[in-house]
Amino acid sequence: MPASPSDSAVTSLIRVKTRPMLPPRDDLYAVLGDHLPPLREGDVLVITSKIVAIHQGRCVAMASVGDKEELVEAEADAWIPKASSKYGITLAIKGGTLIASAGIDASNSKDHYVLWPDDPSGAAAEIGRWLKQRHGLQRLGVILSDSHCIPLRRGTTGITIGFYGFEALMDYRGTPDIFGRPLAVTLSNRADAMAAAAVGLMGEGAECVPVVIVRDWPDLVFNDQAGQDGFFIPPDEDIFSPLMEGFRTHGRAPSRPRGD
Repeated sequence: MPASPSDSAVTSLIRVKTRPMLPPRDDLYAVLGDHLPPLREGDVLVITSKIVAIHQGRCVAMASVGDKEELVEAEADAWIPKASSKYGITLAIKGGTLIASAGIDASNSKDHYVLWPDDPSGAAAEIGRWLKQRHGLQRLGVILSDSHCIPLRRGTTGITIGFYGFEALMDYRGTPDIFGRPLAVTLSNRADAMAAAAVGLMGEGAECVPVVIVRDWPDLVFNDQAGQDGFFIPPDEDIFSPLMEGFRTHGRAPSRPRGD
């Protein structure tokens, strides 16, 4: 499908305030139906993964959990135990993402731990196709986001854990820079850029803004695919692989687990 929009368009981000979604299970489609404004061709919806997980019932009552670290390890593909952290946080790799506590969250979740959604890109595709039909659209993207800490930075930003409907990577390799020098390795990660912008607008407290509409992001190419080959990098191919040597897997191998 054609790229969108032109250089003359102004990119905008639209915050969508909703009612709270309630663990252990709630209806995401009812919330989207009640609160979304009319969508346009070429929009991308960034949806916090927490409300998708609540929709799926991916919630565990805190009272039923004796040791949260055991729950984190069960959810993680690989992890470093919390005993290694001065903050008591288990670092984990899950679904191709390095994230604290395997994405398990207790904020804005009442008396439950909320896990990551099952199959995030598949869930994004299900939501995206429902929205396309409801709004009569051909070109629409969906990103499932989560809050994320960047090494050597305080505070949180946003990251993509799954997406649908557009090519997340723009390949600059072989194209010239402004001085005509060919670029050799540059790929622009559109999905995480949009997730970071949207999560900054969602907030981390009681804002009740779990959705942000990204409108007129330049040069997006739309499709009907869930995820994209090559978006997630196995740890042993990543430039930060030396930092991942201490991770355990469920086979208790000590280093370089592969992500999804």
